[in-house]
Amino acid sequence: MAGSVLQEKVAIAPDDGASPRHVAIIMDGNGRWAKARGLPRLEGHRRGVESLRRAVRTAIELKIAYLTVYSFSAENWTRPFEEVQSLMGLLHLFIRNDLSELKANNVRIRVIGARDGLPSDIVGLLEEAERVTKNNTGLVLVVAFNYGGRQEIAAAARALAEKVARGELAANQIDAEAFGAALYTSDIPDPDLVIRTSGEKRISNFLLWQAAYAEFVFLDVLWPDFSKLDFIAALDEYAQRDRRYGGVETQHAIKTAS
Repeated sequence: MAGSVLQEKVAIAPDDGASPRHVAIIMDGNGRWAKARGLPRLEGHRRGVESLRRAVRTAIELKIAYLTVYSFSAENWTRPFEEVQSLMGLLHLFIRNDLSELKANNVRIRVIGARDGLPSDIVGLLEEAERVTKNNTGLVLVVAFNYGGRQEIAAAARALAEKVARGELAANQIDAEAFGAALYTSDIPDPDLVIRTSGEKRISNFLLWQAAYAEFVFLDVLWPDFSKLDFIAALDEYAQRDRRYGGVETQHAIKTAS
Protein backbone atom coordinates (compact mmCIF):
# COMPACT_ATOMS: atom_id res chain seq x y z
CA MET A 1 0.00 0.00 0.00
CA ALA A 2 2.77 2.43 0.95
CA GLY A 3 4.57 1.63 -2.28
CA SER A 4 1.58 2.47 -4.47
CA VAL A 5 1.01 5.75 -2.60
CA LEU A 6 4.64 6.72 -3.11
CA GLN A 7 4.47 5.88 -6.81
CA GLU A 8 1.51 8.22 -7.18
CA LYS A 9 3.30 10.94 -5.25
CA VAL A 10 6.42 10.70 -7.39
CA ALA A 11 4.46 10.62 -10.63
CA ILE A 12 2.25 13.60 -9.77
CA ALA A 13 4.67 15.87 -7.90
CA PRO A 14 8.30 15.02 -8.65
CA ASP A 15 9.47 18.43 -7.42
CA ASP A 16 7.54 18.51 -4.15
CA GLY A 17 10.65 18.14 -1.97
CA ALA A 18 9.62 14.65 -0.85
CA SER A 19 10.84 13.02 -4.06
CA PRO A 20 14.50 13.01 -5.08
CA ARG A 21 15.50 14.58 -8.36
CA HIS A 22 18.80 12.67 -8.43
CA VAL A 23 19.32 9.16 -7.06
CA ALA A 24 22.75 7.55 -6.95
CA ILE A 25 23.29 3.85 -6.32
CA ILE A 26 26.29 1.89 -5.09
CA MET A 27 25.47 -1.49 -6.64
CA ASP A 28 27.07 -3.86 -4.14
CA GLY A 29 26.77 -7.58 -3.47
CA ASN A 30 27.15 -9.38 -6.80
CA GLY A 31 29.99 -11.57 -5.57
CA ARG A 32 28.31 -12.50 -2.29
CA TRP A 33 25.07 -13.28 -4.13
CA ALA A 34 26.91 -15.74 -6.37
CA LYS A 35 28.94 -17.28 -3.53
CA ALA A 36 25.81 -17.91 -1.45
CA ARG A 37 24.44 -19.93 -4.36
CA GLY A 38 27.61 -21.77 -5.24
CA LEU A 39 27.87 -19.91 -8.55
CA PRO A 40 30.86 -18.19 -10.19
CA ARG A 41 31.24 -14.46 -9.53
CA LEU A 42 30.56 -13.75 -13.19
CA GLU A 43 27.01 -15.03 -12.74
CA GLY A 44 26.55 -12.56 -9.90
CA HIS A 45 27.72 -9.73 -12.16
CA ARG A 46 25.44 -10.93 -14.95
CA ARG A 47 22.45 -10.93 -12.61
CA GLY A 48 23.58 -7.50 -11.44
CA VAL A 49 23.17 -6.20 -15.00
CA GLU A 50 19.57 -7.44 -14.93
CA SER A 51 19.05 -5.48 -11.71
CA LEU A 52 20.48 -2.40 -13.39
CA ARG A 53 17.91 -2.76 -16.16
CA ARG A 54 15.13 -2.96 -13.55
CA ALA A 55 16.46 0.08 -11.72
CA VAL A 56 16.57 2.16 -14.91
CA ARG A 57 13.03 1.16 -15.86
CA THR A 58 11.83 2.00 -12.35
CA ALA A 59 13.54 5.40 -12.45
CA ILE A 60 11.83 6.13 -15.76
CA GLU A 61 8.45 5.06 -14.41
CA LEU A 62 8.83 7.15 -11.24
CA LYS A 63 9.99 10.19 -13.22
CA ILE A 64 13.38 10.50 -11.53
CA ALA A 65 15.45 13.01 -13.48
CA TYR A 66 18.96 11.64 -12.80
CA LEU A 67 20.14 8.15 -11.89
CA THR A 68 23.84 7.64 -11.22
CA VAL A 69 25.24 4.11 -10.90
CA TYR A 70 28.67 3.15 -9.59
CA SER A 71 29.52 0.62 -12.28
CA PHE A 72 33.30 0.28 -12.05
CA SER A 73 35.57 2.06 -9.58
CA ALA A 74 39.15 3.16 -10.15
CA GLU A 75 40.14 0.53 -7.57
CA ASN A 76 38.33 -2.32 -9.33
CA TRP A 77 41.30 -2.80 -11.67
CA THR A 78 43.05 -4.57 -8.77
CA ARG A 79 40.58 -7.47 -9.00
CA PRO A 80 41.70 -10.71 -10.67
CA PHE A 81 42.37 -10.28 -14.39
CA GLU A 82 39.70 -12.80 -15.38
CA GLU A 83 37.03 -10.95 -13.38
CA VAL A 84 38.00 -7.58 -14.85
CA GLN A 85 37.85 -9.05 -18.35
CA SER A 86 34.43 -10.52 -17.59
CA LEU A 87 33.19 -7.14 -16.35
CA MET A 88 34.43 -5.46 -19.52
CA GLY A 89 32.60 -8.11 -21.53
CA LEU A 90 29.39 -7.37 -19.64
CA LEU A 91 29.85 -3.67 -20.39
CA HIS A 92 30.11 -4.51 -24.09
CA LEU A 93 26.97 -6.62 -23.92
CA PHE A 94 24.99 -4.04 -21.96
CA ILE A 95 25.73 -1.25 -24.43
CA ARG A 96 25.23 -3.44 -27.50
CA ASN A 97 22.01 -4.99 -26.22
CA ASP A 98 20.44 -2.10 -24.30
CA LEU A 99 21.50 1.08 -26.10
CA SER A 100 18.62 0.99 -28.57
CA GLU A 101 16.07 0.47 -25.78
CA LEU A 102 17.58 3.30 -23.74
CA LYS A 103 17.45 5.60 -26.74
CA ALA A 104 13.85 4.61 -27.50
CA ASN A 105 12.92 5.39 -23.89
CA ASN A 106 14.40 8.90 -24.17
CA VAL A 107 17.27 8.09 -21.78
CA ARG A 108 20.43 10.16 -22.07
CA ILE A 109 23.66 8.46 -21.02
CA ARG A 110 26.48 10.36 -19.36
CA VAL A 111 29.73 8.70 -18.35
CA ILE A 112 31.89 10.12 -15.57
CA GLY A 113 35.36 8.95 -14.64
CA ALA A 114 38.90 9.02 -16.00
CA ARG A 115 39.27 7.89 -19.62
CA ASP A 116 43.04 8.28 -19.93
CA GLY A 117 44.64 4.87 -20.15
CA LEU A 118 41.42 2.97 -20.85
CA PRO A 119 41.47 0.45 -23.72
CA SER A 120 40.44 2.16 -26.96
CA ASP A 121 37.51 -0.21 -27.51
CA ILE A 122 36.07 0.66 -24.09
CA VAL A 123 36.46 4.39 -24.71
CA GLY A 124 34.74 3.91 -28.06
CA LEU A 125 31.79 2.16 -26.41
CA LEU A 126 31.39 4.88 -23.80
CA GLU A 127 31.57 7.63 -26.39
CA GLU A 128 29.10 5.82 -28.63
CA ALA A 129 26.57 5.52 -25.79
CA GLU A 130 26.85 9.25 -25.06
CA ARG A 131 26.72 10.24 -28.72
CA VAL A 132 23.71 8.11 -29.64
CA THR A 133 21.63 9.40 -26.71
CA LYS A 134 22.88 13.00 -26.44
CA ASN A 135 19.65 14.55 -27.74
CA ASN A 136 17.36 12.61 -25.42
CA THR A 137 15.48 14.65 -22.84
CA GLY A 138 14.24 12.08 -20.33
CA LEU A 139 16.10 10.28 -17.56
CA VAL A 140 19.82 11.07 -17.45
CA LEU A 141 21.63 7.81 -16.69
CA VAL A 142 25.04 8.73 -15.28
CA VAL A 143 27.47 5.82 -15.42
CA ALA A 144 30.45 6.16 -13.07
CA PHE A 145 33.10 4.10 -14.85
CA ASN A 146 36.79 4.01 -13.87
CA TYR A 147 35.63 6.49 -11.27
CA GLY A 148 36.98 7.44 -7.86
CA GLY A 149 35.90 10.39 -5.75
CA ARG A 150 39.39 11.19 -4.46
CA GLN A 151 40.83 10.92 -7.96
CA GLU A 152 38.12 13.27 -9.26
CA ILE A 153 38.84 15.85 -6.55
CA ALA A 154 42.59 15.63 -7.19
CA ALA A 155 42.04 16.09 -10.94
CA ALA A 156 39.83 19.13 -10.32
CA ALA A 157 42.43 20.65 -8.00
CA ARG A 158 45.14 20.04 -10.59
CA ALA A 159 43.05 21.64 -13.34
CA LEU A 160 42.42 24.72 -11.25
CA ALA A 161 46.10 24.95 -10.28
CA GLU A 162 47.08 24.81 -13.95
CA LYS A 163 44.66 27.66 -14.71
CA VAL A 164 46.25 29.74 -11.94
CA ALA A 165 49.72 28.94 -13.29
CA ARG A 166 48.67 30.10 -16.77
CA GLY A 167 47.21 33.29 -15.38
CA GLU A 168 43.66 32.37 -16.39
CA LEU A 169 42.39 32.28 -12.81
CA ALA A 170 43.35 34.08 -9.60
CA ALA A 171 43.85 31.91 -6.52
CA ASN A 172 41.30 33.96 -4.58
CA GLN A 173 38.68 33.12 -7.22
CA ILE A 174 38.74 29.46 -6.24
CA ASP A 175 35.66 28.78 -4.13
CA ALA A 176 33.20 25.91 -3.79
CA GLU A 177 31.37 26.94 -6.96
CA ALA A 178 34.58 27.12 -9.01
CA PHE A 179 35.72 23.78 -7.65
CA GLY A 180 32.38 22.14 -8.44
CA ALA A 181 32.62 23.44 -11.99
CA ALA A 182 35.91 21.56 -12.42
CA LEU A 183 34.39 18.19 -11.51
CA TYR A 184 33.07 15.57 -13.93
CA THR A 185 29.56 16.40 -12.73
CA SER A 186 29.71 20.16 -13.34
CA ASP A 187 26.41 20.10 -15.26
CA ILE A 188 24.69 17.48 -13.09
CA PRO A 189 22.83 18.33 -9.86
CA ASP A 190 24.16 16.82 -6.66
CA PRO A 191 22.49 13.57 -5.60
CA ASP A 192 19.59 13.90 -3.21
CA LEU A 193 19.63 10.23 -2.28
CA VAL A 194 22.43 7.66 -2.27
CA ILE A 195 21.38 4.01 -2.01
CA ARG A 196 23.83 1.24 -1.18
CA THR A 197 22.83 -2.39 -1.32
CA SER A 198 24.33 -5.46 0.42
CA GLY A 199 24.16 -4.14 3.99
CA GLU A 200 27.55 -2.43 3.87
CA LYS A 201 27.53 1.10 5.28
CA ARG A 202 30.35 2.82 3.43
CA ILE A 203 30.56 5.43 0.69
CA SER A 204 33.53 3.66 -0.98
CA ASN A 205 35.07 6.69 -2.70
CA PHE A 206 31.82 7.54 -4.51
CA LEU A 207 30.75 11.13 -5.20
CA LEU A 208 32.65 12.40 -2.15
CA TRP A 209 32.17 16.09 -3.00
CA GLN A 210 28.72 15.83 -4.52
CA ALA A 211 27.13 13.79 -1.70
CA ALA A 212 27.89 16.37 0.98
CA TYR A 213 24.19 16.85 1.77
CA ALA A 214 22.73 13.67 0.29
CA GLU A 215 20.53 11.35 2.27
CA PHE A 216 21.86 7.78 2.55
CA VAL A 217 19.76 4.63 2.59
CA PHE A 218 21.54 1.33 3.23
CA LEU A 219 19.66 -1.80 2.23
CA ASP A 220 20.46 -5.35 3.28
CA VAL A 221 19.41 -6.75 -0.10
CA LEU A 222 22.22 -7.87 -2.41
CA TRP A 223 22.32 -6.02 -5.72
CA PRO A 224 21.16 -8.92 -7.96
CA ASP A 225 18.01 -9.13 -5.81
CA PHE A 226 17.34 -5.36 -5.85
CA SER A 227 13.76 -4.98 -7.03
CA LYS A 228 11.32 -2.23 -7.91
CA LEU A 229 9.83 -2.61 -4.43
CA ASP A 230 13.28 -2.13 -2.86
CA PHE A 231 13.74 1.03 -4.93
CA ILE A 232 10.35 2.34 -3.82
CA ALA A 233 11.13 1.48 -0.18
CA ALA A 234 14.31 3.57 -0.39
CA LEU A 235 12.35 6.47 -1.87
CA ASP A 236 9.76 6.09 0.86
CA GLU A 237 12.47 6.31 3.54
CA TYR A 238 13.92 9.37 1.80
CA ALA A 239 10.48 11.02 1.86
CA GLN A 240 10.49 10.79 5.67
CA ARG A 241 13.80 12.62 6.04
CA ASP A 242 14.15 16.32 6.94
CA ARG A 243 16.74 17.92 4.66
CA ARG A 244 18.04 21.13 6.22
CA TYR A 245 21.35 21.67 4.39
CA GLY A 246 22.83 23.00 7.61
CA GLY A 247 19.86 25.30 8.24
CA VAL A 248 16.73 25.08 10.37
CA GLU A 249 13.80 24.77 7.96
CA THR A 250 13.39 21.60 5.98
CA GLN A 251 13.69 21.56 2.20
CA HIS A 252 10.02 20.57 1.98
CA ALA A 253 8.93 23.47 4.21
CA ILE A 254 10.92 25.98 2.16
CA LYS A 255 9.39 24.78 -1.14
CA THR A 256 5.90 24.80 0.35
CA ALA A 257 6.30 28.35 1.65
CA SER A 258 7.52 29.59 -1.72
